Order: sequence, then structure tokens, then C-alpha cells
Amino acid sequence: MDFQIRQATPHDAEAVVRMHTLAHEETYGDHLSAEFFRARRESIPERVARRRTYLAGSDPRIIAVDANNEVVGLADAGPGRDDDGPMPLELYSLYTLKRTHGSGLGAALLGAAIGGSPAYLWVLDGNSRAVAFYRKHGFRPDGRRGLLPPEWEELPELRMVRGAGT
Repeated sequence: MDFQIRQATPHDAEAVVRMHTLAHEETYGDHLSAEFFRARRESIPERVARRRTYLAGSDPRIIAVDANNEVVGLADAGPGRDDDGPMPLELYSLYTLKRTHGSGLGAALLGAAIGGSPAYLWVLDGNSRAVAFYRKHGFRPDGRRGLLPPEWEELPELRMVRGAGT
């Protein structure tokens, strides 16, 4: 599979939100209720409006498009949001559509978003595929755990950190 990786623009907002919604369904279908996904689909118009503003920023908002110019992956990063952030840089999200798994797209998006920089991220506890991916790229759990907000049904998550030179 061939992909083009580039900085997203506000013009990409609708395609990004739709891809992100599908990626959530593919990734978390066994973890979240049907009601959660129904609400996500219904909120697409509001999320597109918010995403346009978000994509206008200068922090890495990276997307991957396939040969048909369809968004098939995304990654974004920026200043750490945790009060006790172990690193100044946080990987906010990295998603690829299931049909791209195993293609190297995730690694390419990770590289485009944060390179080899020290960083941290939050991952759903029990998402063994994602945890293994991040381990492969030098991230390790640091013992910090949390719960997603109620609208995400308070799923448990864990923080992973990659230090300098890893």
C-alpha cells in the first residue's frame, strides 16, 4: 500500500473525523457500547467544526491518505497536558484503519508526529495491539493509570513513556 503523509489542514476536517470515527469502531468495538458509537456518529457535524479549528494550529496534525486520496490514518502531538507529565511532548493520538494494519503506516505516522523524541502517551488498558506497537517503538508503562471521562464510559487507560535515546 502506498500512502502520502502530510500535515492536515482545516479543509481535511470532515474526512479526518469520519476516518477517526471508523477507527474508533474498529479499535474499540469490543470495549464500548453500541450507544457510544451511535452518539459518536450523530456528533460528526459538531466534531467536524471543532476539528477545523484544531487543524488550523501549528502542532503536528498528521494524516495519511491512500492512492484514492482517502484518509486512512492520523497522528497528532503537542505539549504534554498532564500536570506531572514525564516529558514535555505528548502523542495525543495515533489511529490507522484496520485495512492498513501491518503495512508500516503506524510507524510512519509516529515518526512524522514525534520522530525519535522523548514523549509520553495514554493508551487503553487492554488494547494489546496498541501496547505492543508502542513497546516496539520504545515506550514503556510508567505505572500511571487513569480512567477516560464518563462519555468514554470510564474505560481504564495507562500511560507509556519513551525517554531520550530509546
